[in-house]
Order: sequence, then structure tokens, then C-alpha cells
Amino acid sequence: MTEIALVLGAATLVAGLLAAYALRLLPTVRLQLAALALLAVALPLAAVLASGWVMFHMHDDAKILAVSSAAALSAVVGALLFGRWVIRPIELLRRASSELAAGDLGARATEQGPRELSELGRAFNGMAESIERLFQARRQLVAWASHDLRAPLASVRAMLEAVEDGLAQPDEYVPVMRDQLRILSTLVDDLFELTRIDAGVLTLELRETNLDGLVESCIRGVEADARSKGIRLETRWRTQPPPVLCAPEKVERILHNLLTNALRHTPSDGSVAVVVDARPQAVTVAVEDSGSGLSDETVEHMFEHFWREDPARGSDGSGLGLAIAHGLVEAQGGRIWAENRPEGGARVAFTLERAS
Repeated sequence: MTEIALVLGAATLVAGLLAAYALRLLPTVRLQLAALALLAVALPLAAVLASGWVMFHMHDDAKILAVSSAAALSAVVGALLFGRWVIRPIELLRRASSELAAGDLGARATEQGPRELSELGRAFNGMAESIERLFQARRQLVAWASHDLRAPLASVRAMLEAVEDGLAQPDEYVPVMRDQLRILSTLVDDLFELTRIDAGVLTLELRETNLDGLVESCIRGVEADARSKGIRLETRWRTQPPPVLCAPEKVERILHNLLTNALRHTPSDGSVAVVVDARPQAVTVAVEDSGSGLSDETVEHMFEHFWREDPARGSDGSGLGLAIAHGLVEAQGGRIWAENRPEGGARVAFTLERAS
């Protein structure tokens, strides 16, 4: 009968270890904990029943204690193993968070384990990727801003030195210096606007507005530039649009940026048009040009900060106009997108919510 007691004790211990290992196969921590509680009840109960049977046949308290101890030990060992399996991904997540806090932007957590822990790992990794993109965008912002600020500042410095050395008269450079200062002022304003958008602190007062005068005002603002380049400007109203709910000065900024970008990429003797179309839920305002169209890369990246299709063409604006337009449209509850026109050229459109 001693052998039977040893077999019962060993079997109880093995059953506890196997059950603890099997808990890992359950998909969630909740199910694993519920199974562990069931195991903690069922295994000692089975040990008690087995002990009663042993007691009935052996009348030996020591052997009964041995069987009961084996059952308790198996439950304890199973709980320790299960706790180690649960704690391991949590420890890896803690380690990854410490590395991220220390500046390692490439730190990632494991996405293995029960459903709750794997989802926690994926959420952490998504956050880490967002932080990494944010830091990369900040570095890029500083690099491009430094590049775009350096050129006009160097130009102004050279002109001032020429005047100081008597190599030129002040009147010769005053108009040029005024243009360079205008470029600097525009860039600083763009950076300030973009910073407010990215920080989420841009507040807009939306009010009911008619688009007629607003569109015509923007057209007049770029008319001289278009005429100097031999580009035809026009406005097409597919339907008479109802009033929209917007911040008028920001819509003017959006439309001006889109028109400026279209004029920059439209050849002489081409055309740029503002097309307004009313839909049931929103009004679409589009700027269409007869240029060479958009590449797939341009469509994907054109609303990013400082992105230029040809980085070598540094004089083609700061690279912030479309990014600002994107942020201002979304701040008013609309969306903005770019596409190629079937008849050739590019089309950049955004929506505004109808006032009624």
C-alpha cells in the first residue's frame, strides 16, 4: 500500500504541473486565472478523496499526510510556474518602457502571451512608434527650418556688408532686402501656425459664411502672379453653394496655399481653376491645374512637413503650405486630398461642412 501512496502523490504532483502548463494555452489572463482557481479547488479535493481511500486501506496518518502534501505542493508549484509565465511579458514591457524613457526610441515590447498582455504590448509598440515618428519629424523640422532660414539671412548679411564696404548704394538693395524679410516673416508665421496645429492648441471660431466673396478675394490675391507667368485663372461654380460653417480667414489661407502651389507647378499658357461643388452633407472646393500631374510619391507625401518633390529646388516655398492647409482643413471638421485629373493635371480638394 506504500507504493500506492507514492504513486498517488507523484500522480497528483505531475497532474498539477501539467495543468499549470496547460493554463498557458488559454487565450486570456482572465480564463487562465479562472482555470487556476478551478485547479486550486479540484486538485486538493481529488487529493482528499484519494487520501480517504488510502486511509481506508492503510490506516497510516503519515502516508495520508504525504499524499495531501504532494497535492498541496503541486498546486503551489503550478501557481508559481503560472505566475512566472504571466509576469515575464510584463517584465519585458517594464524593461522596454525603461529603455524608451532613457532615450532608446527603438525599444519595443513583446507581443506574445495571453490576449490582454499581447494587446498591451501592441498598444505600447504603437505608442513607441508614434513617439519615434514625432522625434524624427522634430529633427526634420529643425533641419529644414534651419536650411530655409539660412538662405535669406545670408543674402541680407551679404547685402549689408556690401553697403557697409561701399560696394553698393543702400537704394540698390533696399527692395531686395524687403523681399528677403518678407520671406523670413512668412516662414516664421508658417512655423508658428504649424506648431499650434501640431500641438492641438489651435482654436477656431466657425461661423456661417458665403464662399462667393471669399473665393473671388483669393483669386484676386494671386492674379498678378498668374498674369506674370502667363497662366489663366478661372472660377467654376458647378452648383450655387449654400453657406458653409468655417473660419473664413483660415479658408482663405487654405485656398491661397493651394493656388500658390498650383501656380508654381503649372507651365506658362496653362490654366488654374477653383471649382466649387455642393454635396448633400458638405461643399467641396477644389483647385485644378493643367500641369504634369502628381506622382504616387507626391500624392502620398505632399501634405507632410517640409516635403518637396524635388528637394534641390529650395526656392519653391518653405514646404509648409500644404501641411498647414491639411491641418486647417481638419481643424474645421473637413478632409483634404490630392489626385490626378483624367484630362491631365492635378486636383487638390477639401470639404467644408454645410451651415444648414
